Parts: sequence; C-alpha cells; structure tokens
Amino acid sequence: MSLLLIFVDGLGVGTRGPHNPLDLLGAEASPLAIFEDEEPSLPFDGVFIPTDARLGVEGRPQSASGQTTILTGVNAPAALGYHKQGFPNEEMRRIIREHSIFLQLARARVGPNVFANTYTRRFFDERPRWVSATTVAAEAAALPFRTVEDLRANRAIYHDFTNRMAIERGEDVEPRTPEEAAAVLASVAGEHRFTLYEHFITDRAGHAQDSEAALDALRNLSRFVRAVLSGVNLERTTVMLTSDHGNIEDLSTRNHTLNPVPTLVWGPGRERIRRRVRTLADITPAIIEIVTADERA
Repeated sequence: MSLLLIFVDGLGVGTRGPHNPLDLLGAEASPLAIFEDEEPSLPFDGVFIPTDARLGVEGRPQSASGQTTILTGVNAPAALGYHKQGFPNEEMRRIIREHSIFLQLARARVGPNVFANTYTRRFFDERPRWVSATTVAAEAAALPFRTVEDLRANRAIYHDFTNRMAIERGEDVEPRTPEEAAAVLASVAGEHRFTLYEHFITDRAGHAQDSEAALDALRNLSRFVRAVLSGVNLERTTVMLTSDHGNIEDLSTRNHTLNPVPTLVWGPGRERIRRRVRTLADITPAIIEIVTADERA
C-alpha cells in the first residue's frame, strides 16, 4: 500500500461567515470546505478527522513546531515548552534528524519515498541559513531533492503548482493548470510508497488578510485536490491531507487561529487513520502503520 500526504500550511476548521473564504466559495471549495460543528460530505468516500494542533501547550500553534510534529510524531511544542514560528531551530532540527518520517521508513526498509516539491538552483547556490521542516526531514534520510529539471520532466511540482511564482522568479518552465499539476503528483505518487507534497500559499494569504488572494488560492487548491483524487488509484493509494495550524479560514485576523485542523483521508487506509489520529503527533505514526502494513503481515 502507498500513501500520499498533501500538507497544506495554515488551514483550519472555522465557522461560516464572510470572514471565511471557504464559505464564500461554496461548492468550489470542496473538499476543503470544512466547518465547525458540521459533518462534511466528502467526495470519493473520504473521511474527516478534526485534529488538535495545540498539543497541550498554551499559545497559538505555529508552523515550525507544528510541522516538526507532523513529520516526526514527536510533540515538538511539548518538548520545547512553547510553539515555535517560522523555521525549526536547532532543538527541533535534532528531533527531525532522529525521527523524520522519511528516516523511519528507510529504517523499516520501505520505499521508494519522495518529497515531490521542486528546489531551484538558487537554493543550492545560496543555501539559506533557515530551512523548512520538510527540507530537514528529507535530508535526514539523504533523499535527493527534485529540481527544476524534474519539474520540466513532470517528475516534480512547485509549491505553487500553477508554476506562476516560479515563472515570476525567472525559471524557464511552462504554466500548469491545477489539473495538470495534479496529474503529475498522481503519477509521482504511483511510483513511490510514500510521497509528500507541501503547499504554503494558503498561510501567506491568511497572514496578509487578502481576501482575493485567499479565494484564488483555495479555489485552485480545491481543483488540485479533486484532480489528484481522480488521478490516483484509490484502491491501493491512501491520500491524506492535513495542516499545521489554522489561519486562512478566518481573515478577520492576521494571526494563526486556535481552531483544530482538518485531516482528510481517502483510499484503503482511511478508516484505520480515522481511528488512529487525534492530534498532529498521530500523523506520522498513522502513516508508518499504513505504509508498513505489508511488511508486518
């Protein structure tokens, strides 16, 4: 069995109203339109799991600690004693280097596995001091990064899957529709036991309180997710979507919210994951359980 994890930064379970672009989009936001105290009807027989992003620690959930938790199964805010914004610090990098989901799968001899996002030449030439939790997680298992050459060859997708931002930054790539990008990700997922894709434009739009940008991001992301679900083989591939904290579901504030995040699951592992996941710290253990099921049988 294989699993595709779509990580969406800054997507929470909010309330209906003009502050929530998911409500304004209506049916266009399916399957991402999840609202407080409502049981959604998900396409492709999916399941919804309200997931705790606060992890028993006071304060607003933040990206670095939330993502570290998702990618390791270790409650990073509890280990630090606080929620850490931005990029992981050295303490969190140590947690990721020891417990990265990619490393756990490598130790279990399960693969091949891939981080499907595209890295540009600029990243390698000007290696930034601060890097994302996903970057540290991939490096912990010595996974090769996908490059712009892979993007052109339909072996990777950009964090903005339409390629608009890549083109604006001078990359020689063609624009893609959400459906075209989804076809690439579905193909990549079909060749790997575990595939991770990260999308963080939602968090940017939420912090900017930019309604137009939020509507555009969520409309395209919804199209992308629906097309991924149409493109993968849901008889053998479990598709999981989750987030690190809320944000874009409430444009009345530029801060992260205290809302739970949605974990949405489709495919053969959905019921097992529904029983297993309650907080962000349950994501990696649930994935390991699903992907290694054949080896343990």
